[in-house]
Amino acid sequence: MTTLSERPPARQVSQRVSQSAFDGAPLRVVLLVEVHDGAQQQFLETYERLCRHVASVPGHVGEQLCQSIENPSQWLITSEWESAPPFLDWVNSEEHVRMVRPLHSCVRDTRSLRFHVLREVGGGRPTAEVGRQRPPASPRTGDGVIRHALTFTVRPGSERAVAGILSDYAAPESRVDDTTRLVRTSLFLHGNRVVRAIEVRGDLLAALRHVAQQPEVRAVEEALNPHLEQYRDLDDPDSARVFFTRAALPAVHHVTAQDAGAGTAGERHALSYPARPGAGMRLAEVLARHDEAAADDPRSPVLRSTIFQRGDVVVRLIDVRGGLDADPARSFGLADTGRVAELTTLLDGAAAGEDGLGRLLALVRMESLTDRRSPGA
Repeated sequence: MTTLSERPPARQVSQRVSQSAFDGAPLRVVLLVEVHDGAQQQFLETYERLCRHVASVPGHVGEQLCQSIENPSQWLITSEWESAPPFLDWVNSEEHVRMVRPLHSCVRDTRSLRFHVLREVGGGRPTAEVGRQRPPASPRTGDGVIRHALTFTVRPGSERAVAGILSDYAAPESRVDDTTRLVRTSLFLHGNRVVRAIEVRGDLLAALRHVAQQPEVRAVEEALNPHLEQYRDLDDPDSARVFFTRAALPAVHHVTAQDAGAGTAGERHALSYPARPGAGMRLAEVLARHDEAAADDPRSPVLRSTIFQRGDVVVRLIDVRGGLDADPARSFGLADTGRVAELTTLLDGAAAGEDGLGRLLALVRMESLTDRRSPGA
């Protein structure tokens, strides 16, 4: 019999805060749907068309459609993917936006949840089935904060007017309800691209709806309308939904260094990396791998890093100890020549060639328009 003293020591799990779409584990996607009364048949027909198409998408393993036994208006769609990246490529594509649009007229509400599969017990299916990869050995440690961003482009020549609008507006009420509050909002401009990053504690969807309903925010959005490259009508639910669906810039990776305490804020900066066409996901993964290593490096000035990616738009939001220029190579994720060479193969031609590092530093840095932390955050 093994005594307590003879047992092997418990594995030490890193306490650094992190999340990632690049763990390589199978992905389970859960979509909760509330269908309008009388629209069940339309919903079914639209879903079946979608299902036939998604079956041919690389990385898709299978799915189930379920209807509530208590409320026939409630439906549940679960899908399984080999890993997160192929799902994110699909769900963020223009093709997906176009295909789900017919659902809007028959669905009252939806909620999408994404989970890595860490353990699988029973069911009679082999773990390595259909190319499934090994789940992570241990779970990641979170901090209860959800990170999300929106991005859109404005008409060339309107950048300074847009900067003025976004730099000078009344902040919305941070408290959403008893369980949800806004933690921080940061706005950046890069060329004619705007990035709005938000941090939420609680329910992200509830926070987004809360912000959209605030008069001061609505006034800003209306003032932006004439400058947008993509038309939208905020009084038309379908137009607004399509715009914000395309604008969504999800966080695919986040890490907080172990020595970054709650009181260690650092300076906040955003970097927009110009990905080559089709290389956005790979570029985000390379940056994520760098940030994982840097989080354990006491020489790294980066306290926190969040990577947002949709298609070929890749944005890295960082909190830096001592300012961005104190150690720019490490702050930008370019601490060695090998890293520069690897990134250069994934960057648009404007950043490649001789002196690629110097040119990249000038190209990726975004202009900070505003950075607001909620009281007590």
